[in-house]
Amino acid sequence: MKLIFINGTSVPVPRQYLLKLGRFLKNQLPAKHKKTIHLELTLVFLNEKKAKKMNHDYRGKNYATDVLSFDGDGVESLGELVLCPSVLKKQAKDHGLTYREELAYMVIHGMLHLLGYDHEQSQTEARRMFQLQDQLFERYLTSF
Repeated sequence: MKLIFINGTSVPVPRQYLLKLGRFLKNQLPAKHKKTIHLELTLVFLNEKKAKKMNHDYRGKNYATDVLSFDGDGVESLGELVLCPSVLKKQAKDHGLTYREELAYMVIHGMLHLLGYDHEQSQTEARRMFQLQDQLFERYLTSF
């Protein structure tokens, strides 16, 4: 998977950490998703004001969110994940994780959305998505 980084914040992007996550996911995703892993994934980092505006414009929610997923063209791009570091840092504290761990968790979450998983669709789909998300995250943490 090729990762493209766009940083619109003053928070440094842990590129090597995320590149390692990309390599890990390439090898760990279920077989039915293997062909999509050769696509590009763009990671965009925005401040709270811009993340809030995007969340409002695209989802009708008036708050800055952790991650937004936008589908790619399917030819070369898996899609785009828009992440808000300040929200992720707050969530990391609440979840007892480091910022990097929370970032990895939410990249996995957003990527699963791009692969067609949707926790808002039904309870069954939510369980399926979150179970896979948690499995991938735990395996990633133990891969160091």
